[in-house]
Amino acid sequence: MDRESFDDFVTTGSTRLLRTAYLLTHDRALAEDLVQASLTKAWFAWGRIESRPEAYVRRIMVNTYASWWRRRWNGEQPTGELPERHDAHRLHGAENARVDERTDLWRALERLPKRQRAVVVLRFYEDLSEAETAEIMQCSVGTVKSQASRALAKLRIDPTLRPTDDRGDRDDVRDEERAR
Repeated sequence: MDRESFDDFVTTGSTRLLRTAYLLTHDRALAEDLVQASLTKAWFAWGRIESRPEAYVRRIMVNTYASWWRRRWNGEQPTGELPERHDAHRLHGAENARVDERTDLWRALERLPKRQRAVVVLRFYEDLSEAETAEIMQCSVGTVKSQASRALAKLRIDPTLRPTDDRGDRDDVRDEERAR
């Protein structure tokens, strides 16, 4: 094992890996844990993966994320009171409107099944090819295509992502979603 090449990989690739982990988990602390766990597993296999480490570590991340998802307890406690939410559109204008739209996209991604979310993250955020995504997810290119198609179809019909000209209509959709 070459410790120096592993250290170089961690130094140069950790930002990209953290971005991928964050897109999968939507939680910075959990993303950092996912990267750390994946790099720990990669260290033990470093002698075998030195030629293409980033793809291998991404595969570890997707698999680790999937196993966390299956046995996760998210620590949420039910409560009778909802936290206050200010209306960013009215308070801070267009910049916060764009932030709120990105938040809507994050929430829509969170509602996707884990495999579909992983495909969307790897294909469209990480800009990997279908073949690279299939290799990382250990599935066929056809599975990547079908999972991407299903994910995009779900995102198209997501009520929080519907384009509207009137911001008030969109706020009504959010209120309906919260009521469910």
